[in-house]
Amino acid sequence: MKHRILLVEDEEVLRDNLKLNLELENYKVVAVERGNEALERFKHEKFDLILLDVMLPEINGFDLLKIIRLENTTIPVLFLTAKSTSSDIIEGLKIGADDYITKPFHLEEVLLRIQKLLIRSRNEVSIPEKNILNFGENSVNFKTFESQNFAGEYKRLSKKEILLLKLLSDRENEVVSRNEILEKVWGYDVFPSTRTIDNYILAFRKQFEKDPKNPSFFFSIRGVGYKMSIPK
Repeated sequence: MKHRILLVEDEEVLRDNLKLNLELENYKVVAVERGNEALERFKHEKFDLILLDVMLPEINGFDLLKIIRLENTTIPVLFLTAKSTSSDIIEGLKIGADDYITKPFHLEEVLLRIQKLLIRSRNEVSIPEKNILNFGENSVNFKTFESQNFAGEYKRLSKKEILLLKLLSDRENEVVSRNEILEKVWGYDVFPSTRTIDNYILAFRKQFEKDPKNPSFFFSIRGVGYKMSIPK
């Protein structure tokens, strides 16, 4: 079965060229030029990946992705845009993009990134339809991405946070290597640094630990990886 890609690009020549080359790679491509049209197609059709520009008529790519992520947290989204500053890239990734390529680009790189995202989408840690993780006085809902900590504070977690929590909790009291986490949660594509995982663990401690400096749940094992312990 062909993978279906939603291509959102307002530059006609580039849009037609990308569509042609993607179809030559055996993808089924729906190409649109406006943000609101992309949103309508997304709501009424099934896609395996979204290739998204930022500077679009009516709804820009950043705002469009925010809307998409409210309805679908798993579909791979790759930004392909001339917005190339570090703040643009950080913003795109922060709001839920899986990858970010700046123009001008090499077509072969785009095709490889798409292929990797589709493979990763099949193989990454799965999020169960209904599952609540309770640890200490904290709880995390893997379906709604909502969490509540010991102080009664609510927070909506990102897809990456949920995937990391799911992986660590599934392997409770077992050290999970940095390489395995990068492969299963990030896929090596966007965040190649293990420092990224450290930042997520620190954020978990800040949110869920009563004493972040003396954690009860989230542990870093120097030179090896990370583990989550859930006291009974």
